[in-house]
Amino acid sequence: MPTRELFLEIGTEEIPSRFLRRAFEDLRRLAEETLREKRIAHGEIRSLGTPRRLVLAVSDVAEDQKPLEERVMGPARRAAYDESGKPTKAAEGFARGQGVPVESLEVVETDKGEYVAALKKEEGRKTKEVLAEVLPALIERLSFPKSMRWGSGDLRFARPIHWIVALYGGRVVAFEVGSVASGKSSRGHRFMAPEEFEVKDFDQYVQEGREKLVIVDPEERSALVRQISEAAAKEAGGKLLLDNDLLEEVAGLVEYPTAVLGQIEGDYLKLPREVLITAMKHHQRYFSVIDGKGALLPHFVAISNTRGEDLTVIRKGNERVLRARLSDAEYFYREDTKRPLEDYVESLKHVIFQKDIGSSFEKVERIVALAQWLAEKISPDQSALTTRAAWLCKADLETQMVYEFPELQGIMGREYARLAGEEEAVCRAIDEHYRPRGAEDGFPPAGPAAFVGIADKLDTIVGYVGLGKIPSGSEDPFGLRRAARGVLGTILEHEYRLNLLELIDVAASPLAQRLTKREPTDLKEEVWNFLESRLENIFLSQGFRVDLIRATLHAWKREHVHIREQDIVDVEKRLKALTIISKDSDFEALTTTFKRVMNIMPKGSYFLDVLAHALDKRPEFVEFFESSKIDAQEALYAAYIKVEGRINNVLGEVEAPTEESYLQALRETATLRPLVDRFFDDVLVMEEDQMLRKNRLALLSGVGWLFAQIGDFQKIVSK
Repeated sequence: MPTRELFLEIGTEEIPSRFLRRAFEDLRRLAEETLREKRIAHGEIRSLGTPRRLVLAVSDVAEDQKPLEERVMGPARRAAYDESGKPTKAAEGFARGQGVPVESLEVVETDKGEYVAALKKEEGRKTKEVLAEVLPALIERLSFPKSMRWGSGDLRFARPIHWIVALYGGRVVAFEVGSVASGKSSRGHRFMAPEEFEVKDFDQYVQEGREKLVIVDPEERSALVRQISEAAAKEAGGKLLLDNDLLEEVAGLVEYPTAVLGQIEGDYLKLPREVLITAMKHHQRYFSVIDGKGALLPHFVAISNTRGEDLTVIRKGNERVLRARLSDAEYFYREDTKRPLEDYVESLKHVIFQKDIGSSFEKVERIVALAQWLAEKISPDQSALTTRAAWLCKADLETQMVYEFPELQGIMGREYARLAGEEEAVCRAIDEHYRPRGAEDGFPPAGPAAFVGIADKLDTIVGYVGLGKIPSGSEDPFGLRRAARGVLGTILEHEYRLNLLELIDVAASPLAQRLTKREPTDLKEEVWNFLESRLENIFLSQGFRVDLIRATLHAWKREHVHIREQDIVDVEKRLKALTIISKDSDFEALTTTFKRVMNIMPKGSYFLDVLAHALDKRPEFVEFFESSKIDAQEALYAAYIKVEGRINNVLGEVEAPTEESYLQALRETATLRPLVDRFFDDVLVMEEDQMLRKNRLALLSGVGWLFAQIGDFQKIVSK
């Protein structure tokens, strides 16, 4: 089948850099969905662009749609035809709804009996005709974090659309979006090559665009930004302080990058390092320049969207803007340090954290209490440092520097605490308790930073969950998912053996009077359910199978209730052991056997009674099996007693079983599989004699418990 190239360019005013990555992804996804829905075969799809244009290129697009042939099932034959074989109203209505003559309905034999069906056929249309209909809809379906309207139309887009190029096989696909008609003319760089040029195909567009100072490929543009920035830093006698986030953002601000090396006045280098880096990165999008030891040099690299032989004017302009910003920072720093950090804590009483939860000062009081509880539980010798760090952890929010540069919260607290003579562990904890600040950031180090970090984040989670503000979909305005990752990740990272439900109780206690809409038990359940969903997400991101995760999250314990993940470190160790054994060749058979055991068990409280019978009423149990004459039953009972004893030696005599302990317990339990299979073959479990039935169920429940204390095998999916 003949194929042609599809090319689409949406020319706009400058789209914010932070919108571009998602826009490229959405454009590609929508194109793929649209072509599949319209039955149009195609090759590679590329989506790329610059601040002024979004570009879609699809290779090998078929000239015609694939014909449609679809069989739609309708009512049962007995409802579709009367006794004489004439169509009923049900058949006529079905045919009318499918757009086919009632005479064309056919009878199809299915597992459920005979049904009527309609065979719908549709010839494929010309692709160019279809594209003229779907491309405007595709453009209008693109969404952005913020959109705008312009002129008198209702179209919403990231920024006003000024031109559209739409070609199929080099010929214009005619349509309009808003008041803009599609054509074949694109435009060069806004300032240096603003004239229009005609597009023939993607390769020619890329080449001619480059000649007109437009680098349309964001990866190529990013690589060029890095190359010229590193060259400029080398020219200054240093090297670039590489920041991938900044690199991506800067590449999204320009169409043709030019590096400008600027200078920082020497006195400003006396400010804390992070102040200069933050002022340059977040406010000016400049790269910092460092020496071989990582110290800042009095230079920066700016990326300009214009090119000229003499960049002096641009350099001086950038230096002037940065000088003003650093002058402000110097003033804030000088004013802030006139008072010790602790003096700012009192000011938090006038800052509302959340109107229903209270002030930031009250939040600090809760952080202190919870962090201290954690320290006493895990490292009592660090309790005093933890309490001090918790008391000061939000003080810098009231400083002028953090008010002007919010990105420096915690960092300035650390610096001001050092100036005030606080212990170094306290200073670091004020900064590090915010970790992870981003997806690539690590967790707070063990000790005060970890305790304060867990307390801060869990207090936020409990408060907002208690107000019913649980994240849904992609929306998470209060950052609760990130906070949950911080809490759970820190606990797992340092293997803190905690009863998480108890921890939630301690966190919720001081909020009980404020969260009047939630009963304490309900609140604890809601918080745990939220944390459990995030724990599952963490394990999934580490590559664990979802069914194995859910199996370990629903294990049982001797008290006949779900473990409820009181210790998530223990969950992780059971999960790792289960993952290892799941790779054994006989794991599938083992899972099937365990499911067979559990499926025969009565549901509800009776199962718990039977389990109690097996575990807690051993004399009666032993007497019954010693008098038994059934070989399969006797063999399973004898093996069960030995295996249970060995597992108790592995798991029962240690306070915190290891991954290796659980793996050993699983392998011990697995030895029972052939005996359980034989038991089911030779023994009638559901015997009419109630004593026989109960004792046989008790034996199976004992075997089942050996598995269930590590994972619920019923949740494991057979491959």
